[in-house]
Amino acid sequence: MTWTSLLANKEAQKHKTSKKELDNMRALIARDLADASLAGLSADRRFATAYNAALQAANMAIACAGYRIVSKVGHHRVSLESTKLVLGKAAHKYADYFETCRRKRNTIDYTFSNVATDTEAKEIVVQAKQFYVEVEDWITKNHPALKM
Repeated sequence: MTWTSLLANKEAQKHKTSKKELDNMRALIARDLADASLAGLSADRRFATAYNAALQAANMAIACAGYRIVSKVGHHRVSLESTKLVLGKAAHKYADYFETCRRKRNTIDYTFSNVATDTEAKEIVVQAKQFYVEVEDWITKNHPALKM
């Protein structure tokens, strides 16, 4: 996967982001991470909400790299894989982990209930927070005008 192939396949398009756009994404991430930590929320909802925070963090990195993933079937998978192009080696473990989570989130949102365990919900919250820190660190280092 390369940006050239993603552009050619119309899975991505060139995009110039702004601090305002990123700050809006940051607000979504903060909301989702807070909601995913709420006591009393089902493990499925905590899991899916934390996954959304991670996806938004991936989209932040992609936007800073000058792209936007086109919304169509498979765009979550493409977003997660694209973080490898943006963040390099640091993103590989997260992209692979969140790809597994993506499939589970699909089941949660579209097929069955009581899919995620409490342990899985807690784990994805931790992983999403760590991934978000990685993305913000990368932005600070590579795009200081767009940092928090």
